[in-house]
Amino acid sequence: MIALATPQTDRASALSEAIIRIAEFWALSNNKLGAILGLSAPTISRLKRGGSMLDPASKSFEAGQLLLRLFRSLDALLGSDDTAVRSWLATVNLDLAARPIDKLDTMRGLIEVCDYVDFYRARV
Repeated sequence: MIALATPQTDRASALSEAIIRIAEFWALSNNKLGAILGLSAPTISRLKRGGSMLDPASKSFEAGQLLLRLFRSLDALLGSDDTAVRSWLATVNLDLAARPIDKLDTMRGLIEVCDYVDFYRARV
């Protein structure tokens, strides 16, 4: 029997693939990506191998959507310069009172960084 794709599985597949690519661009370890998404490192490993997808009904999916939003905002703001993005994420930001990469481990921090970047992007 052939499994038919549904809008839910299409969304899950697309976001899962995007998250994997973001992790590659930003050099995020399985542990770091797992902390951001609220998943274990082995689950992230399965995600990268295509053995699982983010569940659209989960908090991990919501965190993945926010991570994608952050990626797209930083990409637009910094002109697709992955080195500049990695540097920005790793440098202490006085407005955020931390390195942005460290704030991504909680939903509240992820939202705060997204909002911060979107605020500056809107000014440009």
